[in-house]
Amino acid sequence: MSLAPAVTILFWLAVSTLAVGLARRARLWRVGQAAPVEWAGLLAVPKRYFVDVHHVVARDPYIARAHVATAGGAVLALGLVAFNYGLGIYLPVLDWGIVGAAIAMLGGVYFVWKRRRQPPQRLSRGAWDRLPYTLAAFAIGLLLLVGLPAEALSAAIAAIALVFLLVGSAELALGIGIGAPMKHAVAGLLHLAFHPRPERFEGLRSTALKPLSLDRQEFGVTIPADFRWNQLLSFDACVQCGKCEQSCPAFAAGQPLNPKKLIQDLVCGLAGTTDAAYAGRPYPGIAIGSHQGAPHDAIVPKLIEPQTLWSCTTCRACVEECPMLIEHVDAIVGIRRSLNLTQGDVPGTAPDILANLRETETQGGYDNARRYDWAIDLDVPTAEAGKPIDLLLIAGEGAFEMRYQQTLRALVRILKAAKADFAVLGACERDIGDTARRLGDEATFQSLARQNIETLARLDFKRIVTPDPHVLHSLRNEYSAFGGRYEVVHHTALIDELMVAGKVPFGKLPDARTLTYHDPCYLGRYNGEFGAPRAVLGRLGVGVREMERSGLRARCCGGGGGAPLTDIPGKQRIPDMRMGDAQAVGAEIVAVACPQCTAMLEGVAGARAQVLDIAELVALSLEARP
Repeated sequence: MSLAPAVTILFWLAVSTLAVGLARRARLWRVGQAAPVEWAGLLAVPKRYFVDVHHVVARDPYIARAHVATAGGAVLALGLVAFNYGLGIYLPVLDWGIVGAAIAMLGGVYFVWKRRRQPPQRLSRGAWDRLPYTLAAFAIGLLLLVGLPAEALSAAIAAIALVFLLVGSAELALGIGIGAPMKHAVAGLLHLAFHPRPERFEGLRSTALKPLSLDRQEFGVTIPADFRWNQLLSFDACVQCGKCEQSCPAFAAGQPLNPKKLIQDLVCGLAGTTDAAYAGRPYPGIAIGSHQGAPHDAIVPKLIEPQTLWSCTTCRACVEECPMLIEHVDAIVGIRRSLNLTQGDVPGTAPDILANLRETETQGGYDNARRYDWAIDLDVPTAEAGKPIDLLLIAGEGAFEMRYQQTLRALVRILKAAKADFAVLGACERDIGDTARRLGDEATFQSLARQNIETLARLDFKRIVTPDPHVLHSLRNEYSAFGGRYEVVHHTALIDELMVAGKVPFGKLPDARTLTYHDPCYLGRYNGEFGAPRAVLGRLGVGVREMERSGLRARCCGGGGGAPLTDIPGKQRIPDMRMGDAQAVGAEIVAVACPQCTAMLEGVAGARAQVLDIAELVALSLEARP
């Protein structure tokens, strides 16, 4: 008996169901604010999926192979079914292609099922647990209907096959409309086409926050509908794999943040539902089922508690681990902006710090003229209008702190030993605005940025050098939106450059203690600089014993995003966990390259490794040279 017409009818029924569901979901996305629509992104989806997405997925080889077989087999099978049965061609040779694709899909589903039998805690359960069975039903239904000869298809087998195919098709076709797990398949592909940061697919590191137009009354995200429509789409692309959750330092510390749960809460706000059906791990200390939202209802606190948002260190570990390339940090800072600018609702000591920034242009309320008191005996030149220099040293806010001053003094010694042509800003230097921006105070950030740009415009320099990755990030990546375009180099990259050129008369470091290197988030994940610090340490003859979480996957120190100021409590401190990582590899010295990392790691109580900036280690080597 031939069931080809029945397969054709089932195919078009599924397509119609999918179209209705997609239209329904699209209406929800369109509630969001306008965003540019680059239709060419649709043509770029194959490359973005097979290259960019799988570059992240491949970090877990097991699930990568399972996903390639499952998704690849499904896409190929659906494509062939659409051509052979959707168009009513019914070529036997294409049936063999469908059979091969279904077998590949079934093989992948087996490994998905195997993973689901004893899943890691990060995976959501609930409806996701049925996927291996419904996807297997789809593949088996195809094998029976297409693979078996017509004479072997009894009425019973045909009925079973059609039921299997119907169950599998329903999972695929209904998923987008009812918000079931398989909605990620369609939403994910559209998300890749219309990504809020399309430059990510062009080989560019896109980490800068987008400015608000304060003149046009843009004050951040108060309700889900305040997000841009393609951001709402991106939330629907989440596969609840929990890789963001697993990498989040705040979640690990027991603070009330789980990036996966946050994205799912925003999906609830988009769809007008509650979080009762969420089947993953909750925010630590906050029960599931007590929050709900709607597109035009306030996000905080009805949908998300404020302490959840203020727990984030903006380290971007969640973003880097997300296989669907969702931008969690943009969403969090967007809501923070609304809380700050419209309600002034910021916890901890952050309000005092922000007030100091507005009144004195420093976080501590200091006199700017004292920013370079640490250099009074070093004969450091101050930049002057009309006097060209090669390097402008911008110290950053940490210059008022005694510990960071040791790093700055070491850097000046290195620059002088290299006979570099440099100068400092002196009393003209004010806070760069990074902390204000991460805390949602866009107005203060923009005010500081414009004043700094005006100050820098009066000077003649080739490059800016700074030991502070937060200063580097703002100047290099975020000031350009306001007209400030500079070549900014981190002090480790400059030191490496001077060493390679033979301008630094360094020697081998005499200290034989075991050393590890801690990657600052704003230097590594934000700006892609992993090599220079390690190269400098290598030139000093130091063997770096890498921590388990290093490089792109390094654990945050807890000092970013204004987190030390909002001070949301957890079960343990993030810097304590990071120092534990160093202890696990037997490190006696932790080399750092950021003043905030220095402060956070040195704040760990009890016996611990010594914390030294790379500039301090190089300065020690100057003394050790023959």
